[in-house]
Formats: sequence, C-alpha cells, structure tokens
Amino acid sequence: MNNLPPEHAPLVQFPVQNDCLQVGGISLTRLAQRVGTTPFYAYDRQKITERITLLRQHLPPGILLHYAMKANPMPAVVQHLAGLVDGIDVASAGEMKIALDTILLPDKISFAGPGKREYELGSAIAAGVVLNIESEQEMELIAQLGEFLGVAPNVAVRVNPDFELKSSGMKMSGGPKPFGVDVERVPGMLKRLHKLGLNFIGFHIFSGSQNLNAAAIQEAHTKTVQLGIQLAEYALSPVRLLNMGSGFGIPYFPGERALDLSAIGKNLQRLLLEVERQLPGIRIAIELGRYTVAEAGIYVCRVLERKLSRGRVFLITDGGLHHHLAASGNLGQVVRKNYPVIIGNRVQGAEQEVVSVVGPLCTPLDILADQMQMAKASVGDLVVVLQSGAYGLTASPVTFLNHPKPIEVLV
Repeated sequence: MNNLPPEHAPLVQFPVQNDCLQVGGISLTRLAQRVGTTPFYAYDRQKITERITLLRQHLPPGILLHYAMKANPMPAVVQHLAGLVDGIDVASAGEMKIALDTILLPDKISFAGPGKREYELGSAIAAGVVLNIESEQEMELIAQLGEFLGVAPNVAVRVNPDFELKSSGMKMSGGPKPFGVDVERVPGMLKRLHKLGLNFIGFHIFSGSQNLNAAAIQEAHTKTVQLGIQLAEYALSPVRLLNMGSGFGIPYFPGERALDLSAIGKNLQRLLLEVERQLPGIRIAIELGRYTVAEAGIYVCRVLERKLSRGRVFLITDGGLHHHLAASGNLGQVVRKNYPVIIGNRVQGAEQEVVSVVGPLCTPLDILADQMQMAKASVGDLVVVLQSGAYGLTASPVTFLNHPKPIEVLV
C-alpha cells in the first residue's frame, strides 16, 4: 500500500537550464542580479500571453475575456493584458486609474465591490466606466451623481443568486452576502433603474472562484445563463452584457491537477447558442484574474542562514508572509498546505533534503514551506515560490515589522 503523500501537479511553465530556473528567457541568477536585491516578484509576460491564447483556443469565439485586476494590479502587467483582453474589471478608484491609463476604452472597464465611496462613483461616472451596482442605496446615489454631472451613468446590476459555485475555494454568492443584490429584489430594482434614467448595460453574476472541478463550473455557468435570461424579462431596455465571473482555478497544493478547459468551453458554446436565441445581441463575458496571471509569476527570496533546531533544518530567508501572505497559509487556508517551493538556482540539486523555509519575522506564522523536500540549499541560494502571480504582494501585510517592500518586475 502506497502511503506517500500526494505530490504537487507537474509545474512545467518555466524551463530549467543548468539546474537553474529560467523566467522570461533569463536565468534566475542573472535576473536576481538585474533586479539588484531580494526579495522580488517576477512575472513572465510571455506566459501571460500564452494563457490568454490558451483561453481563446478553448472558449467560444463569442466569449469576451475580462481581466479581474484585483488578482495583480501591477501597472506593467495590466498594460500588457490590456492589449490581449476585451475588458478590465476593477474594485477601487486606485485600480480604475490604472485601467484608465491603458488603451482600453472606459466603457470596457467595469467597477464592482460593496461600499464604493461617493468620489469613486463620481469619478467612474465622469470617465464613462460601467458601475456594477451592489445595492438600491448605491443605485440612488449613482443617479444623483449622474444628474449633477449631466451624464447618464453606465450601470450593470450585480446579482447575488440563490446558488453558489460548488467545490469553490471562495464562495461569493448564495445565502446572505455583502456582494450584489439578492436575486428576488432585482425585478423591482430594474423598474426603478429605468425611471432614474441610468444607462443599463446588463448583469454581473459571480458565484465563486478558485475551482478545479470542471463539472461544478459548468453547472454554475448553466445556472447563471438561465438566471440572466429570466431576469432579462424584467429589464425595460435590452440586456447587452452578462458578466459570469469565471471560477477557474489553478493547482496550488499537493494532489491538485489543472482544470479541464475543453469541457468548460464546450458547455459555454452550448450556452452561447441558447442565450443568443433568447436575447439577441447580448455578449457574455468571462472575468478571469487568478487564472490569467497566477502561474506566470514567482516570488524570490534569498537564504540568509541554515539553522538546525532539534533535528530539523530551517532555511531562514529575507522574505516571508509580509510579502506573500497566501503562501504562508494565512490567506483563507483552514489547514495549512504548502505552495510549490523550490531552490531556483538548484532545481534538482546534487542532494535533496527535507526542510522548512521561514522568513525574518518574529512570529511562528512566518512559514513559506513546512517540512518540504527540495534541493539542499546553502546561504545565498534563491528560494522560489511558484504560482505567485496572483494575490501576492497586494494581498499581503507589507508594512508588518517594517521590512523593505519587495520589487516587482515584468520580464
């Protein structure tokens, strides 16, 4: 009987030459010299492009691809993606400013999230960005601001459906939620929206994220399209867009495997034909953040010390949870699991060992790898956390203990 723990999925997005990871066509050691210091994040622009190409290959041509900027708002990454996708979804005025600096037209940018402040709404209206309305109160405020500015605001209704994305790492719908308008309230809201003279674009129905179960995603997409068709009956103007979120996940932990995109694409093709029959002229958007950029990014830190404590080896590094909270297990994990972590300049190494990789913070939570097998490392070697292109730096408490902020590079 095999009692070995499950292994990480094969991670082949970055080539290895002379036992050293290559990122953006550059060896990791040379990249570290170019950056000039550790820790740093590096994002491979070619890998991001390849991911969009993969999506275009498997999803129907009629599907719009939107980038959810919250996954990675680095301006250079967003600028690169703006030339590849059909729209950008933002969740703050700061993100909106980055999106407006790209080549995309303002009406290809949508702004979601509860608790938008008045100045954020006003800025979005003035720019011509599509506001995803999260409540009746927000709708009334948008109308007031639009009247003051002399502009008909572009709006979509974010719906909190009565279903959720099964097997989802993060559920965003079903039951009481701070996100969106409960589905039973939407018909009344659509009548009021029309009276207020808002420029109604369509619906945003986002039920969950980080899902590797293709069947669950197919089911959620089917229910989302059906709900969109039902709600369109109450709209007093044509529904032009249905933003379905995505739910697409990537493998992070041992035992996880890549998502079956082809099955999802076939189901979307069927749904696209169905919705076009009933709602001619409507466009369907898939909103992707993590799936677009996560596997194209790495976090790199340097070994400062090898420490032996009661039979266990610890690699103490200059990076940690203050830069990469998710990899430490403190961003949503109930039971801590290891991200894929390697010694980037000794990927295989002449010798292997089981070690824990920890950062410089005075807390036992500062763990990047707990009892993982990897190449034996020495002081000065480069520890790499893979799958780090999404929810990395901006999702981390960078000011905790006031260590220097890491650099980000797009290569």
